[in-house]
Amino acid sequence: MKRLVAFCLLATTIVAACTSTTTTPGPSASASGNAATGQHPKIGLVTDVGGLNDKSFNALADKGRKDAAAQLVVDTSVTESKQQADYVPNLTKYAQDKYDLVIGVGFLMQNAVWKVAKQFPNVKFAIIDGAPQDDAGKTDNLPNVANLFFKEQEAGYIVGVIAATMALNKVGAATHNTVCSMGGLPIPPVDRYIAGYQDAVTKTSPTTKILNGYSQDFVDQQKGKEVGIKHIAAGCDILFQVAGGSGIGYINAAKDAKVYAIGVDADQAAVAPGTVITSALKKVDVAVFQTIRSVRLGTFKAGDISFNAANDGVGFGALDKIVPADAKKAADQALADIKSGKITPKDTLTVK
Repeated sequence: MKRLVAFCLLATTIVAACTSTTTTPGPSASASGNAATGQHPKIGLVTDVGGLNDKSFNALADKGRKDAAAQLVVDTSVTESKQQADYVPNLTKYAQDKYDLVIGVGFLMQNAVWKVAKQFPNVKFAIIDGAPQDDAGKTDNLPNVANLFFKEQEAGYIVGVIAATMALNKVGAATHNTVCSMGGLPIPPVDRYIAGYQDAVTKTSPTTKILNGYSQDFVDQQKGKEVGIKHIAAGCDILFQVAGGSGIGYINAAKDAKVYAIGVDADQAAVAPGTVITSALKKVDVAVFQTIRSVRLGTFKAGDISFNAANDGVGFGALDKIVPADAKKAADQALADIKSGKITPKDTLTVK
């Protein structure tokens, strides 16, 4: 009798296993992503061309997705875009598969999100660093799209205070009183970072020289390194990168020359310990997580949503031991003054 019961239990288990719902990954889903099952809200994330290994913008967005998958009752998937032509088909595939939320990562996706969101009005979308933009380049806010913006100039200002303080006082390798920055492309989110940085340097140390340049790329590290080498040759001791994967090359140029670098978006201290003195933080992971959470709770709102110092959407990362106490104190004060409204960092470049 015991053998019969055991056999029946085994048979029941086998049948259940054979008829359970199988997970189905989204289009070109990353192996690291959780597949959508149809049992919970489905979230699709489409990266910019920088990809998941940029140690910055896209990686942070994916962290937000993973955090949501771990902490919320949602199923998620991620698709990497290899070129800008991939944006529309990648976004469309998630919409066609009836995902509940499709997130586009980056300013360069504004038109692609507009096209796909117009075609699928019953699907919710979000775009980081932008808003839907029609074919004529005009912003066209849609009732199913959340526009996730950041005040990058605030984070740029804080790290600019650190750079200027070190340059002014000639701390460590910062002996030439010259600081630099490099963007990937001259687009608004990039230039806002650099504008805040320049504003802080000008106000903190008016005698400090500022240089700026662009790699014209968010992926190619060699292009970023070449700009870094030129800046260092011109006397730059502190290099602030705002160029995604290309910016890693800029940091490596600083590492090779034994000068300093400042990371962007994520805390990039681990990219080059002893070289990266701090990072301008843009909490893309928090924005992604909160947007997914709003869909899960039924509180999703379309339109502009701002992440800034006041709501802990931007800040600065860990400080290297070379950063002196007065620079840290100045950075902490700058953050407090931005939160209170005493300081409003510029969002337009003074040095192009």
